[in-house]
Amino acid sequence: MPKSGFLILAATTMLLGGCSEVNLLSYGAKKYHAAYDKQNSTVTSAGIDRGTPKIGNPYQVDGIWYYPKEDNSYDETGIASWYGEPFHGRKTANGAVYDMHQLTAAHKTLPLPTDVRVTNLENGRSIIVTVNDRGPFAHSRIIDLSYRSAQLLGMVENGTAKVRVQVINSDTIDGNTVIAKPNTPLNEKNAVAAAPQATIVADTLAPPPNVKAAPLPKIEPLPAPSPAVETQIASTAPYNGPTNVVTVAPVAQSEIFIQAGAFVDYNNANILSARLSSLGPTKVSQVLVNGQDFYRVRVGPVDNIAEADQLLANLLNTGHTDARIIIE
Repeated sequence: MPKSGFLILAATTMLLGGCSEVNLLSYGAKKYHAAYDKQNSTVTSAGIDRGTPKIGNPYQVDGIWYYPKEDNSYDETGIASWYGEPFHGRKTANGAVYDMHQLTAAHKTLPLPTDVRVTNLENGRSIIVTVNDRGPFAHSRIIDLSYRSAQLLGMVENGTAKVRVQVINSDTIDGNTVIAKPNTPLNEKNAVAAAPQATIVADTLAPPPNVKAAPLPKIEPLPAPSPAVETQIASTAPYNGPTNVVTVAPVAQSEIFIQAGAFVDYNNANILSARLSSLGPTKVSQVLVNGQDFYRVRVGPVDNIAEADQLLANLLNTGHTDARIIIE
């Protein structure tokens, strides 16, 4: 692909578009340690920081740079994981104490804290959680949920799930009420179907000025999640943010694809599609972003998350560094 195509792709990826505890330990999802300013933060006993949201500086994990940013229109689909006992009681990236029984989560780039709605696209369950940690740093995961959050979403046993993650812009959040300003189009407002226009954070951007980038590591497919026993859903904890209310909506059919790239030039997209055809069915789809047409190249659908992990690892290791799992 021409060099200009890569530059355009990197600049526009932001507009286009977990695991079990064993997976999380294996892939170093908690290698990030943020500076914590106690004077500007209020940490509750439940481990949810309700101080002023902090964006944070760019940071590097395993040779990859991540760029935190505020994004009130964040709406992404992908694979969620969860983490629990090994990290219970440890400090999160914003200095709060991680409590696996609270509704919290880890995200690579959203401000800390940020409330997001997470919808399990496999069973229609939806909850609001507070992002107060960084991770997961496996390429194929978009959010790492606390044990309690995963429990309410019905994904503890499997370890992973297809999800949609949306930032909640709230005027009021109390023990019983969340008044949100929806960012979703009206025709999707009540649907559980995956949003094809997922917002993705590019992990191939250049490092900050005067900082030398480390070489990209070889990506291995994630191991299969270890089984876990789901316990009864119940909570006696005091309210400290999102409630333990689970919303259930009808489930629309969704499929897993690997997006290998997005181009403004259809010919470049078509060339990549042909090159990847040996990996499975490929397709080029057109999407309009800010008045500009883009052509996305996707491989799939694939049958399950394990197959998607393996295919993603293959693409990353053959130089397709913008490849990612998406749900539509």
